[in-house]
Amino acid sequence: DGLEKDSLVLPIYDLTTDHGRAGLDACLARLRDTASASGDAAKTVADVMADVQTHGDAALVKYMQQWTDPAFDASRIRVTPEELAAADAQLTGELRDAIERAVANVREYQQHVMPRDTGTVTINGAELGMRWTAVDQVGLCVPGGTAVLFSTLVMLAVPAMVAGVAPENIHVMSPPPTAGTGTGMGTNDISPMVLGTCKLLGITNVYRVGGAQGVAALGFGTESVPQVDLIAGPGNIFVQLAKAQLGAACGTDNGFYGPSEIVTVADATANPKFVAADLIAQAEHNPGKCFLVAWERGVIDAIVAEVEAQLQERGRTEAIVNALRDESCAVVAKDEAHAIEIANTYAAEHVNLAVADPRKMLEAIRHAGEVFLGDQTPVAAGDYHAGPSHCLPTGTTARFTSGVSVYTFLKRTGTVAYPDGMPQQTITDIAAMAEAEGLAGHAASARVRS
Repeated sequence: DGLEKDSLVLPIYDLTTDHGRAGLDACLARLRDTASASGDAAKTVADVMADVQTHGDAALVKYMQQWTDPAFDASRIRVTPEELAAADAQLTGELRDAIERAVANVREYQQHVMPRDTGTVTINGAELGMRWTAVDQVGLCVPGGTAVLFSTLVMLAVPAMVAGVAPENIHVMSPPPTAGTGTGMGTNDISPMVLGTCKLLGITNVYRVGGAQGVAALGFGTESVPQVDLIAGPGNIFVQLAKAQLGAACGTDNGFYGPSEIVTVADATANPKFVAADLIAQAEHNPGKCFLVAWERGVIDAIVAEVEAQLQERGRTEAIVNALRDESCAVVAKDEAHAIEIANTYAAEHVNLAVADPRKMLEAIRHAGEVFLGDQTPVAAGDYHAGPSHCLPTGTTARFTSGVSVYTFLKRTGTVAYPDGMPQQTITDIAAMAEAEGLAGHAASARVRS
């Protein structure tokens, strides 16, 4: 596995020392870099998007041939009804039952958090309200290039449908495996599990495209891919930058959903086996980033030892070891308050509170994509089954944004009505303010109603 027997799989930084603080700062800087718009990547994305906007399907085919399949042609952009039906027929037994139960859980949760119109409030004779309406056409990014995450389809499509987006207005982009990755369950095509889940959900608009070119196709439209109103979903740096560069052409989920990450805050009550298993689970993402925070060195040592033991049982796969050694760390904080401060600084996608009273600690957690309370609650529950979407902000962006939910696919529209006409004082106020801005027409439109 390339590791020396005496090396640490998970670096440990003691924040009571200068060396420890420097190590944590470097680790945090690497995390933030995952969400930064580096010059080379941004330029590549801009060129790809301009090409697709200008040349449509021809550009799509060119990039899919370059990065995915040299034999790719325009006839393969859109998945056929027959292909969807065949994949649906293959999706049987325990897996289908599990997906259906996950869909039901996600739907029930999203219905629970769905905002409701609150009626109107009357202020100075005006009846003021707010209504929620779904966007019309939605594009969903479902990873397939280096990982087949059909669960992501559930976590994106179900919130959209609960919000009111019709299945026939949902457009899924999911690419075949990137050339040379060997992903795709032994095929060089889009995952049949993704296709089968699409059919299960009633989604018929599916496209074998990905990357920045796929985002551009959905955002601008091509001969084979219709333009949508909003694009949501995770992906690599090129997908995320492409969403950011769409401008006013198309809305997005406003999130950076990049490489997966976890921060676990643990105390002496945490079960090392459980915590270690959760860290390894996140590390097996390619790449995954795992951060363990405790204020007792003994807690760190016990969990790191368990990580080592479980890695031996699982064959110490290269991706997991590299993620733990190069992208992750354990941190010895000064005390509990300091541990919470570190967790808030990381503003991670997943935060697990493996402590005696997780609900009390939750009150102090300000920045997190999703919080898992107690060591009995694995992140995998949120990934697949619990209800909240697993499409969550990464790279410390949970400081200012949120994960996908029904809110992602809804628009807020204010309403104003003066059923009995505007009060004279209101007319006078509007006219005064409008004239102060040099907008005489605005003032006149109020005064004409005197």
